[in-house]
Amino acid sequence: MNAMTGSPASTGSTTELPRSYTPSDHEAVITRKWLDSGAFSARADDGRPAYSIMIPPPNVTAALHLGHALNNTLQDILVRYHRMRGFNTLWMPGTDHAGIATQAVVEKRLIANGSKRTDYSRDEFISLVQEWKDEYEATIIDQLHAMGASCDWNRTRFTMDPVCATAVREAFFRLFSDRLIYRGKRLVNWDPATQTALADDEVEMQEVPGHMWYLQYPLDDGSGSITVATTRPETMLGDTAVAMNPADPRAEKLRGRQVRLPIVNRLIPIVEDDYVVMPVSEGQEATDPKAEYATGFLKVTPAHDPNDWEIGRRHDLQVINVMAPDGSISDRHGWDDATEEASAFIGLSREDARTSIVQWFSDNDLLEEVREYSHSVGHSYRSHVPIEPYLSDQWFVKVTDDRLGGSALRSLDSDQYEGEPPLREGGPLVGDGELEFFPARYARTFQNWHESIRDWCISRQLWWGHRIPVWSRAIESDGNDVAAQAVEGHEDNELVPIQSDWTASGLAHAIRRSGDGMLEEYICMPVESALVQAGTYASEPEAVEALESAGFRQDPDVLDTWFSSALWPLSTLGWPDPDRWDGMNGLLETFNPSTVLSTGREIITLWVSRMVMFNRYFRDGLLPFREVFIHLIIQDGAGQKMSKSLGNGVDPRDIIHTHGADALRFVLAQMSTNTQDARLPVDLVCPFTGEVFEPKMTRTSQGYLVPEPVQASPADPSKKMATLYGMVSGLAEPSGELPLAKNTSSRFDAGRNFANKLWNACRFALGSLEKSDPDAGGELTIIDRWIISRLAGSLATIQRHIDMYEFHICSEVIYDFVWRDFCDWYLEGIKPTVGSNSAQQRMLAGIINATLRLVHPFCPFVTEALWPHVDAVTPELPGLPLERSEMLINAHWPVPDMDLHDPEIESEFGRVKELVGVIRNMRSQNNVPPKARLVLHADSETTELIRQAGGVVQTMAGLSDVQDLDDAQEAIPIGFEGRTLMLGGLVGQVDIASEKNRLDKLIQEKQKAVTGFTNKLSNKGYVDNAPDALVEQTRQLLAQAEADLEAARTSLGVLEGGA
Repeated sequence: MNAMTGSPASTGSTTELPRSYTPSDHEAVITRKWLDSGAFSARADDGRPAYSIMIPPPNVTAALHLGHALNNTLQDILVRYHRMRGFNTLWMPGTDHAGIATQAVVEKRLIANGSKRTDYSRDEFISLVQEWKDEYEATIIDQLHAMGASCDWNRTRFTMDPVCATAVREAFFRLFSDRLIYRGKRLVNWDPATQTALADDEVEMQEVPGHMWYLQYPLDDGSGSITVATTRPETMLGDTAVAMNPADPRAEKLRGRQVRLPIVNRLIPIVEDDYVVMPVSEGQEATDPKAEYATGFLKVTPAHDPNDWEIGRRHDLQVINVMAPDGSISDRHGWDDATEEASAFIGLSREDARTSIVQWFSDNDLLEEVREYSHSVGHSYRSHVPIEPYLSDQWFVKVTDDRLGGSALRSLDSDQYEGEPPLREGGPLVGDGELEFFPARYARTFQNWHESIRDWCISRQLWWGHRIPVWSRAIESDGNDVAAQAVEGHEDNELVPIQSDWTASGLAHAIRRSGDGMLEEYICMPVESALVQAGTYASEPEAVEALESAGFRQDPDVLDTWFSSALWPLSTLGWPDPDRWDGMNGLLETFNPSTVLSTGREIITLWVSRMVMFNRYFRDGLLPFREVFIHLIIQDGAGQKMSKSLGNGVDPRDIIHTHGADALRFVLAQMSTNTQDARLPVDLVCPFTGEVFEPKMTRTSQGYLVPEPVQASPADPSKKMATLYGMVSGLAEPSGELPLAKNTSSRFDAGRNFANKLWNACRFALGSLEKSDPDAGGELTIIDRWIISRLAGSLATIQRHIDMYEFHICSEVIYDFVWRDFCDWYLEGIKPTVGSNSAQQRMLAGIINATLRLVHPFCPFVTEALWPHVDAVTPELPGLPLERSEMLINAHWPVPDMDLHDPEIESEFGRVKELVGVIRNMRSQNNVPPKARLVLHADSETTELIRQAGGVVQTMAGLSDVQDLDDAQEAIPIGFEGRTLMLGGLVGQVDIASEKNRLDKLIQEKQKAVTGFTNKLSNKGYVDNAPDALVEQTRQLLAQAEADLEAARTSLGVLEGGA
């Protein structure tokens, strides 16, 4: 490759560039410039290949933290990179109403102000929550803007806006009509704090230290007693049996017997069931960990334990619920035989009842033993309190149906599926085998979940959310022959679709027989447009009036938040009828399936699974996305996941305030490995002095390590500040006298330094071009060919790894190229020559132009700020098209001809770098002043290498001259490529004794290496069986070690001869 043609279009000026980069001077201005330009907008009729990402909608409960910042940074990198590569990109933004979580935080605020939810009507309370939503939605969008998120903001969606609400209604109606939604009395996961049901994947298991209580239940005939072991004595009030294993030797004598339940005086049977764990016999080892604690007798409480529920079903046991929705003991929810003695426990919390009941057993000599016992207890993922298995009538989605669960399993990439997925009766469907996880190990999480999935409880006892669009009424079974005939042959609680005047009007109509023999009718309302199209009703309110006149009432519950979230890839694009909404025509066909979903592993089951099931069901097999990237989790310094509710998260704007958005983004990308989570110790910034300090920590009642709610200023302890935890927990309300302390972390210093390095490098390069003579002539040297080869190689490496979502490797490549290759070597190496070499000037201008494009997806602000100055000097470089662009965000990704990547040039320049390194090491070891110039005496081969380098060695190593080796006098030997060179100008500066000692150690080291490689190559088994490339590499290492050994011996000989 010879001299480059063309010249810079104009001269970039450094007079407009400040000496240092101050992010706050540029970021808001650049954001506004991007938004005004429409650079983020996508169009369905664009014609270019589509690339789309649906943002995981953050909950409107509170501001975003660094965990969100990580995910959104990675998504933005992908979107900016593909936008520059010419794709029609859509990054769909939006927020989630987060039913339980948002209602909980608003109720918490009301309580703090002396009121509660029930003081308001449903509509009034929803208005209060809407105000909260509006406030925090604006905060979230402001945070995303500050981070540089290039979403199509004109398309921002909210999971309860009219577009999304229409999709929710349509989906529910179709699933109801297709018998994939049903209502059933089941034992559900109940959160007594929020008083709502939870799905299985909303329960977090925690290991809890507790006790195993051994309670004696007397046999009914007074002949003795049996001992049950339990961790929950308070539920014994609802016991309806005692179970034992039929293989237990005691079963023969106890078969058919009864026990009298203490306190309640209820007679309950002894039943035999294989589920019961046998106790460990003397001298035997336990095969089941529970056997060590087992008595062989299990108290059975079907209403309060999922395993007992199944035992109860097998033995047709009575189900007695002894708890109210708030977890207190109650006789109003299915317990009708409370004795006077038992009534003493009514109204107690479950915790207090446990204590009181244990005391009763002790007082009555029926408490046999108490043992410490640690066990796993389910906790609500929102309120973090222990969940209560609770018998309740709820709505479920039948995800165990093959049309949903089986379809999700069939979606997995065949290379990631373990075994064979279930076959579909109708044969393969589009989307089968097309879903791929990165990293691949998370495909197993997805598969395991679906292989053991249970039907999804979707009703929530809340006010905030999508209200269930079902109206119901009870009817007498007597006298209603049509209804009675409809349910005949069907199980209790099964919804049976029927045809009626209601269905003729466009509604769905079903009947079920409840457990008490009553008949119940259910009417499901479609979206209003479908209702009107049926012709009977002109509007939904008219249909509702007709239903209520007939005695129907709408279900008060709302849908699980994850129901609307599962429709996110569809609802945001206008499904089921995009043409109905402005600007959505064609979006669904263009951007569904989307390209990739980027999310955390904790919601693979909560969200990823359900999006796959719904998208495939409603779009004839199409996936919601083709790939799923599971990113790491950002933890705080104590290894705890950052959480809005815990208050240990860090507002990304705090880091932006101290370091800039690019520093935040670049470091988060560096942290994004695919192997392990990342801890991020955080400090506080004193609002009074700006001083950074380590906060004092405390533990919450649940054991989390958090900053104390109020901290003292290090400079003046009388001045106090609130922490984020203090604000979120309500323990410290920020005010003028108690300001909120911002967070920061030294971890982001590296990102700030990188942005400054890039700024200064471009400023220096532009300054060099200003002073250059564009008509000077000249040709490219080895360092020019090396830098463009490194650029081409770096671009290829980034493209390869970004396609695999290996952001940490991409950021390392960018750092190495910018900091080490471009700044440390290229800019320093061309200083003496660029002013008088126009070919080199064009190369420099082209490299800084391509470098800004290369860095832009990771650091968009500093690169956009530099762009007008750099774009002004865009040259024409053969093999590297660099078209002009007013804004960098609209510029193309650099795509060099691959023949510019020259491994031979890189190898040759590697020799130059090695020679400079040898000389620099000698200077450093002997504290030679940087300005001191030395003379190198070299052999002909090294001299030719230096000549080809075009002055780089002299510049970078601080040489005044290169002379013949034979002319060396009063010089110190150095080793290079197994040869000895002499370095003059060091006499009097080098400690000869220290240098001899260093060479002695080097000789020992190299001799050891030679011996090791020689022994390995003498091993016939290694030579014959190891890969040929590995054997050849060993031979090369041996040759290099022998050459280094000889050079070190020669150098030592020279020193000893001189001595």
